[in-house]
Amino acid sequence: MTAREVATDGAPATTAGPGRVAFYTLGCKVNSYDTEAVASLFVRSGYQVVSFDEDAEVYVINTCSVTNMGARKSRQVIRRAIKRNPSAVVVAMGCYAQYAPDEVAAIPGVDVVVGTHRRGEIVDLVEEVRRTKRPVRAVVDKIFKVREFEELPVFSFEGRTRAVLKIQDGCNEFCSFCQIPWARGRNRSRRPENVVEQVRLLAEAGYKEIVLTGVHLGTYGVDLEGEMNLARILRMIHDTPGIERIRLSSVDPHEVTDELIETVADLPKICRHLHIPAQAGDDDVLLLMRRRNSVAEFHEVVQRVRRVMPEVAITTDIIVGFPGETESHFENTVRFCAEIGFSRIHVFPYSVRKGTLAEKLPGHVPDEVKQERTERLISLGRKLSYNYNARLVGREVTVLAEEGQPEHGKLEGLTDTYVRVVFAGKPELCGRFVRVAVERATADGVSGHLAPSEAP
Repeated sequence: MTAREVATDGAPATTAGPGRVAFYTLGCKVNSYDTEAVASLFVRSGYQVVSFDEDAEVYVINTCSVTNMGARKSRQVIRRAIKRNPSAVVVAMGCYAQYAPDEVAAIPGVDVVVGTHRRGEIVDLVEEVRRTKRPVRAVVDKIFKVREFEELPVFSFEGRTRAVLKIQDGCNEFCSFCQIPWARGRNRSRRPENVVEQVRLLAEAGYKEIVLTGVHLGTYGVDLEGEMNLARILRMIHDTPGIERIRLSSVDPHEVTDELIETVADLPKICRHLHIPAQAGDDDVLLLMRRRNSVAEFHEVVQRVRRVMPEVAITTDIIVGFPGETESHFENTVRFCAEIGFSRIHVFPYSVRKGTLAEKLPGHVPDEVKQERTERLISLGRKLSYNYNARLVGREVTVLAEEGQPEHGKLEGLTDTYVRVVFAGKPELCGRFVRVAVERATADGVSGHLAPSEAP
């Protein structure tokens, strides 16, 4: 039985039932988790999950609003579903649906709009539309009034060897470029006992690696009673039988505490990889962004981490072409990235988001300048990635084997430091941790062969 076939009460789910449902997810790991959670509810109700390119009675699009491109792509995918089957029930959920529900509901053919809360009601809303033949349209709460984490258990990460577990939602930061607080609301943490139970159930479903995620993961626990935080929940789940690796998705610089560093270093199952969004490497730009750290403070965080874990992988996000960014500011960011030596940089050209403080800032950077700067920083990022990956050549690494290019006899997997590894292997190795001897490095990862200890 696959994880997709496990219902939320632990009983086998049926594949025959009221029809087929297809999902499309835009955006981040949090959205991916929310999609899987809603899919679990449909499966429990007897629906069969099919590919988004297949005919279905229900299409669910989990939208994104972090950039203009995300919102535009969300609209395109919604229209694609409507065109695919005009008689299907079309549901739009997620950040863009929360931030602009009227805009989404105005798209002809959309039947249900649910934001980033009340997603547990989606199946009932769909059944209402199918029964009455009338759209429900927007069912969107005022998100800042929501104070409790919405419990949506997931037992189905089809075709994957790792499970994403959302333990936090919302954000209290209000960076000047970001709509997310208005789309996700205030910080809300999953209760520790529920996190522990979900990890146990995912382990029982066969998952060996868990990725903890949240809109602002580093703030986990600040809204709960008692002294709960990210480091302490890691210690609570670390010894769960069957779980061999725990990965963190993203933690802001000011949330990388000594306690968290010590926890990651001390507990062998925690991956030695921290994604710490910098967004810029110039203090003037950081101030305009309303970020809570300076360049010097970011350097200090990295020094503390590497003092304890010299081989840790530190990845980051950088926004290029923020309003007011001069060539000098950008050069400071380039120098900052080179000095830190990130193992990977996710580069985003600045995108105007309606209603944010940054929208009204002077000095918006021309698109052609943003594009040129983006390409330069991506080029640097690839050099830094290669430098980090090249350290692994001639060494053995442990990876969780996944399907890669089976037609060529190739598998792939990630190291605990988030390096992609390609190697020759048989499909039956998928889902197992194996040792790989690394022979070659590129900016995209490394390749090699199974270590002698893995020989049959």
